[in-house]
Amino acid sequence: MPEGDTVFHTAATLRQALVGKTLTRCDIRVPRYATVDLTGDVVDEVLSRGKHLFIRVGSKDGGASIHSHLKMDGSWRIGPGRVEPHRIRIVLGTADGLATGIDLGVLEVLERAHDQDVVAHLGPDLLGQDWDPRRAAANLSADPDRALAEALLDQRVMAGVGNVYANELCFVFGRRPTARVGTVPDPLRLVQRARDMLWLNRSRTNRCTTGDTRRGQQVWVYGRSAQPCRRCGTSIEMDRSGDRISFWCPNCQAP
Repeated sequence: MPEGDTVFHTAATLRQALVGKTLTRCDIRVPRYATVDLTGDVVDEVLSRGKHLFIRVGSKDGGASIHSHLKMDGSWRIGPGRVEPHRIRIVLGTADGLATGIDLGVLEVLERAHDQDVVAHLGPDLLGQDWDPRRAAANLSADPDRALAEALLDQRVMAGVGNVYANELCFVFGRRPTARVGTVPDPLRLVQRARDMLWLNRSRTNRCTTGDTRRGQQVWVYGRSAQPCRRCGTSIEMDRSGDRISFWCPNCQAP
């Protein structure tokens, strides 16, 4: 599932493949931008902001920015590969490579000079230069009656946490996903741990929150419904009734 660490890693991969190179192909398969052709322009920069990706092309003043968001199922692929044509949203080619955007939840072409306007509402980026744990903790604590997982998933609080990390953080801090934010004794410590989790996973293919990278041992509760808790052995419970699926240990995590 794409989260802030996945997007950070994707940006690094795209950066290596595209930056400094001239586009020899630009095929955008979104009706609104189907006539946009950036062929001949040089890719100048690739950056991530939370779960958002920006591929900046051309000059800083007059250039364009390809903005994408992976949502639940999106990805970028470097090099050739077999993909059903209806899943492809964009193809960017250079003299020696190919980058393909697949099942992207958001894809648009913006004026480069103003591309960051679309992410101005986001909180501090857990993997960005603007990371500020005290501001993130203040954002988290602003509504003490809000459900903890819901607050963690709010990108206006801090940018980058997705459902996997929200569930894992709730377990690590001994609170159920539905517990109130106000029950967390040290919000600053929580947001710092969130940053540590994403930072340690920013270059990994297989995400790990337990510190044990062996297959099947990487997460505490996410995706482990009915399996024994790694701490106490109680069966992990699951709830699919909300917008996001939740996992928790009924013994280790307080309501």
